[in-house]
Amino acid sequence: MLQRLLLLIAILFAAALPARAQQTNLLPSLVAETPADPDGGTVTLAIRFEGKPGWYGYWKNPGDAGLPLNVQWDLPDGVEVGEMRFPTPMRYEAAGLMSYIYRDTHAVLVEVETPATGATVLPIGAEMRWLACTDRLCVPERGEVKLLLPVGEGAERADEFDQYRRDLPRPLESEARWDVSGSTLSVALPIPESVGVGSPDLILERAEDGQTHLIDYGEPQRFRRSGEWLIADLALRDGAEPDRVAGLIKLGTGQGLEFVARAGDVPSGGEIVADKGSGAILYAILGALLGGLILNLMPCVFPVLAMKALHLAKAGSSEAYARRDALGYAAGAVVGTAALGLVLLGIRAGGDAVGWAFQLQDPRTIFILLLLAWAITLNLLGLFELPVLAGGFEAKGSFATGALAAFVATPCAGPFLGTALGTALILPPLAAVAVFASLGLGLALPFLAIGFIPALRNRMPKPGKWMETLKRWLALPMGLTVIACLWLLWRLAGPIGVTSGVLGLGLAAAALALFGRRVGMMRTAFALVLGIGVLGAIFLPNEPIKREVSVPGAIAWTPQAVDAAASAGRPVFVYFTADWCLSCKANERVAISRDSVTQAFDEADVAVFVADWTDGDAQITRFLEGRGRAGVPLYLWYAPGSNEPEELPQLLTPGMLTQRVEAAQSAAR
Repeated sequence: MLQRLLLLIAILFAAALPARAQQTNLLPSLVAETPADPDGGTVTLAIRFEGKPGWYGYWKNPGDAGLPLNVQWDLPDGVEVGEMRFPTPMRYEAAGLMSYIYRDTHAVLVEVETPATGATVLPIGAEMRWLACTDRLCVPERGEVKLLLPVGEGAERADEFDQYRRDLPRPLESEARWDVSGSTLSVALPIPESVGVGSPDLILERAEDGQTHLIDYGEPQRFRRSGEWLIADLALRDGAEPDRVAGLIKLGTGQGLEFVARAGDVPSGGEIVADKGSGAILYAILGALLGGLILNLMPCVFPVLAMKALHLAKAGSSEAYARRDALGYAAGAVVGTAALGLVLLGIRAGGDAVGWAFQLQDPRTIFILLLLAWAITLNLLGLFELPVLAGGFEAKGSFATGALAAFVATPCAGPFLGTALGTALILPPLAAVAVFASLGLGLALPFLAIGFIPALRNRMPKPGKWMETLKRWLALPMGLTVIACLWLLWRLAGPIGVTSGVLGLGLAAAALALFGRRVGMMRTAFALVLGIGVLGAIFLPNEPIKREVSVPGAIAWTPQAVDAAASAGRPVFVYFTADWCLSCKANERVAISRDSVTQAFDEADVAVFVADWTDGDAQITRFLEGRGRAGVPLYLWYAPGSNEPEELPQLLTPGMLTQRVEAAQSAAR
């Protein structure tokens, strides 16, 4: 106790000392990610601290002891500075005191708004005070940092700032809640059960006044699981009366998830959380593997797989060739999905709220996919021979086919995939990439089996005229994919999208018909189609147009509207969909839009909400993340009087919905 008191006195005494010029133990600097735009805009700055060995600094809430960073900005006219964003800290206990600290190098990010200017540089400065400590002593330090921010041209630090952003906690914005019972503050976070939390830490900010502590930081934190909620029970500090509860949860992986909770009901009971970190990674990998296997049934993937299999049967290839072909295809699929996953993680690290299949929210990507589907359709109809599908270009062709299958298979998060990919988004980068790569491996498993198991190849029918007939039939699902892409272009880009798509189809067909059958001219045909794709991408908008929800009887989703309907005692059905999601549209056709279902909904006064993710709405993305999902579909059923939804399977039947309506009506009688 005496040691704890002496440490507190030392820190308070240090804070009262006059600041003097000194050689600091935490060395500060101020750097910019990019130059300022002459027309004005946003620039991200980093206040970077490099600590001497053994020295550390503090988070914005230091905990039981310590002092937060204090910054006084010196800005040119018209420049405005935003809120500082701190990286995820670590807990540190000394002499019975719990603090939140940073060891080694760390950076605090802040965005500044710059005005339109004719100047060549903008001078930005800051006077800062902070507390630097070791395990034995604390020293108050101050420093002045200056930055001459270039306007127009200058060095960029994209890689450096990408690392700083990876150290920031990610937002968790889906209905975190808190409640007080006696001397316990309970915080419920919407983190799905499939997510491995390891040995978590809940790190809270101070109260809204910035001074009052809400909890006893050194007391043990108890975590329990109740359905899709992870609940932390914390020791409330004497006299604390929470009005705002915010902070972050640090998972056992080191990843931080930031939240702002609102007062509300917190589930009681539940089982104590054990360390499930490695199990969650394995679960996500297996889910991605099974999900990738199922994606082979998609109409735009199955023809590709079938043609590759038929090629092996037709060629009567040797064992070595078959295995080499299968490995090339698998490598392309694995690299393709892993690359898409890396791009997704990189975009999210930059602060954008995006999910799986994010690329399909861009009209230009749909245009490229349209041309690919059209080329495969024409190939299956016999207009020309596509070497990639026919086995040409050997290993390169197999690799390209696998990558193509990976690209066209991403529109939906089908069975097993939704939770697996949602888990990947909060795993460490290497584990996340392993999950995305497993998706590609699952996609390649059928062809790997054909390539490596001679008995499977021997069971395939002998080559004959039936193969040409099958190719014509396989052109049907690919043709439907072309039509779906045209419809998507209309939904995302309007008339200019459809016009560009039709012109692109005509030009691509002409190029492939003229050069696709000529010896040595295939690369010319491909180059022309590629040029058509580039031209289409230039003319199409890079942002989808906004459309109002047009589903009969459905209301556009917002969390507030759902809460209002549920609070009124109505049963609520919410479905998250996108125009490019094939399984979403299939469920809507075979289940949601069935007369028996719509009639049951009308009779029971079910409030139906649709969350349209076609254009990548950020609020929907954050809600999906909050439920551990990286994509659509997602179906939620709220029983009357319940604020907690039941998550329905990703493959719906009319009976699943009508049974829940009947149960709601029986409960109301």
